[in-house]
Amino acid sequence: MIRSLRAALIVFALLVLATGIVYPLVVTGLAQLLFPHQANGSLIREDGKVVGSRLIGQYFNEPQYFWGRPSATDPVPYDAENSGASNLGPTNPKLIQHVRERVARLRAADPAEGNRPVPVDLVTSSMSGLDPDISIAAARYQLARVAQAGHLPEQQVAALMEKYTKPALFGFIGEPRVNVLELNLALHRLYEER
Repeated sequence: MIRSLRAALIVFALLVLATGIVYPLVVTGLAQLLFPHQANGSLIREDGKVVGSRLIGQYFNEPQYFWGRPSATDPVPYDAENSGASNLGPTNPKLIQHVRERVARLRAADPAEGNRPVPVDLVTSSMSGLDPDISIAAARYQLARVAQAGHLPEQQVAALMEKYTKPALFGFIGEPRVNVLELNLALHRLYEER
């Protein structure tokens, strides 16, 4: 019995060493060597200061900036420590109320769009509540408002939007999308140059 117990403890110690120490160190080392930007959170820096991550949305509500997808995190929007979905189904009265309120807010903020349908990603939150991207349709919906509020020609804002549009993964997985933080940082630089 002692012999079996000793063998079991040796195997246990070797497994702890291999899976708890060696494997994590190797994977972390390879990630830092091969993908340092991604391994460190895909951080965005402005003037040497971290202003966000390409992977986590931020809350914008000023009319001269693009607005991201609604966040499901309460009480603070885009709270990475509190991420998660609202878990409200499509027939839930609370979700229907939220969507109606968001549609009304967007229609009031973007009167140039008239009664055109509001893109779904502007009125529903994602599973994480932290989506950094919006669809091309969602960005186009806001284009006139952003240009007018920022006192910029629509063509200039559209060109900037195009610059920060990411294609579908491998050209066929998912949809093209716009990273809201990167686009808004570029807009902010334009505003500061004036």
